[in-house]
Amino acid sequence: MAADALFRPFTHKSLTLKNRIVMAPMTRSFSPGGVPTPDVAAYYRRRAEGDVGLILSEGTVVKRPSAKNDPNVPDFHGEQALAGWKRVIDEVHAAGGKMGPQLWHVGSARNPMTTWVAPPPVDAPSGLSSPGKKFTEPMTDEAIADTIAAFGQAAADAKRLGFDVIEIHGAHGYLIDQFFWSGTNVRTDVYGGATIAERARFGAEVVKSIRAAVGKDMAIILRLSQWKQQDFAVKLAQTPKEMESWLTPLVEAGTDILHCSQRRFWEPEFEGSELNFAGWAKKLTGKPTITVGSVGLSGEFTAAFRGESSKPASLDNLLRRLEREEFDLVAVGRALLSDAQWARKVREDRHDELQDFHKEALAKLA
Repeated sequence: MAADALFRPFTHKSLTLKNRIVMAPMTRSFSPGGVPTPDVAAYYRRRAEGDVGLILSEGTVVKRPSAKNDPNVPDFHGEQALAGWKRVIDEVHAAGGKMGPQLWHVGSARNPMTTWVAPPPVDAPSGLSSPGKKFTEPMTDEAIADTIAAFGQAAADAKRLGFDVIEIHGAHGYLIDQFFWSGTNVRTDVYGGATIAERARFGAEVVKSIRAAVGKDMAIILRLSQWKQQDFAVKLAQTPKEMESWLTPLVEAGTDILHCSQRRFWEPEFEGSELNFAGWAKKLTGKPTITVGSVGLSGEFTAAFRGESSKPASLDNLLRRLEREEFDLVAVGRALLSDAQWARKVREDRHDELQDFHKEALAKLA
């Protein structure tokens, strides 16, 4: 199929994009001491030069002691780190691109790739790293309030630096997602509860804090997932009704665009419908959505960490769904990580030039 649907403009609030391709946020760990280097800025600029419509940064952490689990993950606080991010957004804008930082807090999720340990306290809704596995003490009311405020401050700084949009990382078993998940949130106060709607309160308050910080016109994206790194088979919402009860308070809090993470975008979310997660989220909320998950490549991303390579794959199924307006934007991960020109090659029908993905791409800023 012709890729025309991918290259239509998209506008929402003050965000105007030349096409529907989003660079997915991918942790790179090339920011020593939390400070993005000129190499990081050049890495993102290359994607802007390659015609990516919207670049979402790697996860960059808010100001809490244990917000990250890798010393080389970038901070989004402090004079040096923010100066590094100013260089990044200026380079992206100079190349005609649009970009938002992904604001992140890992919670109690540990990193098996490093022995580095963040300073305490570790933030987790109930002190659990996974269901039934106690790791630390539950967050106090003071810690919760400080964390919510830290997200707001990071968003205010992003707007001041000139970023075009904000993304919140609320997926994959990290802090906000730990509040959503009954397996890691067994609190009995207002941040817990038997229903997903009750457990959405912390995420909704983070969104409200960011909305207050950036004003009504700046778009806020919230990345969500059913699956967790702790358990790929988990589903927060077992039915469309339950999904609606999860998403509604997050949208009412000020979320503009839902970034719906799946390991494979083509898999249906519920029985009896071909709609994927992004398709259902759009149907249930009326908000624009981003689909993601193994776009443009065979295999899925977790296989890369086992050393498996992936080859370019057909985009026809994706394009048919985009033509039907099941979702609005398409996030591309590994294909863009190894090839900054991926979007341009697709637009120009240069499919024979698309590259395989190899694990070695994770070890450098290409």
